[in-house]
Amino acid sequence: MLYKLSPRVLKPVYEIYEKWLWMQIRRGPFPRHIGIIPDGNRRWAKRLGLDPSLGHVYGYEKIKEVLKWIWELKIRYVTIYTMSTENCRFRDEREREYLFNLARKGLAELKNMREIHERKVRVKVFGSLDLVPEDIVVLASELEKETARYDSFQLNIALCYGGRHEIIDAVKAIVKEALEGKIGLEDINEELFSKYLYTNGAPDPDLIIRTSGEERISNFLLWQSAYSELYFCDVFWPEFRKIDFWRAIRSYQRRERRFGR
Repeated sequence: MLYKLSPRVLKPVYEIYEKWLWMQIRRGPFPRHIGIIPDGNRRWAKRLGLDPSLGHVYGYEKIKEVLKWIWELKIRYVTIYTMSTENCRFRDEREREYLFNLARKGLAELKNMREIHERKVRVKVFGSLDLVPEDIVVLASELEKETARYDSFQLNIALCYGGRHEIIDAVKAIVKEALEGKIGLEDINEELFSKYLYTNGAPDPDLIIRTSGEERISNFLLWQSAYSELYFCDVFWPEFRKIDFWRAIRSYQRRERRFGR
């Protein structure tokens, strides 16, 4: 069986399998927008006997790798669930600060990442940013301004994000404008409501991928995911491979999308 073989023997086997997968998916269709819930960082580290915080480091490096796979397929929009509102409110203070340090590092790297500028990737950071340290909010704002004119790809970073809170924010904004007479009751519909969401300007995700074997969306893009295809992968996020990503794409391509009809 494959798991008994050495890495040296397995490598050409996986290369052949990867090429076989590519032949299956290469003609598309590919999703326009992918949402990713990169779960299992701490469990991966614990399984290897490592400090759980190291799982977040490897998870962060994996995000950079997966983004390149997405852009290679010309998938224009991607939303990464980096931290939930629950992470920001209830995680141990030490771990929370560790995650914020990774956010600092990530945003700073994105500002200088060659691929962001060569591929013209617009970056948006959204969530309950009042829970985020001020210097990170400033970094995010600078990154958004620097990439605001890019229009080939869009990377959404959901930071201290919760789908319910996003919907409440949208409702508050609509009520405020209605009270000011800017919109009327008859103007309120799904299309208008979507314009008040954090993801305004991006289509709803066609595919949402969650790793680690958990089969729930955990307050991620609740409004936008109404008709998304969901793909749950058993591997922990740091060990997510290109073949796992391509399997998700293959699953998406094999489904008949009905949008509730």
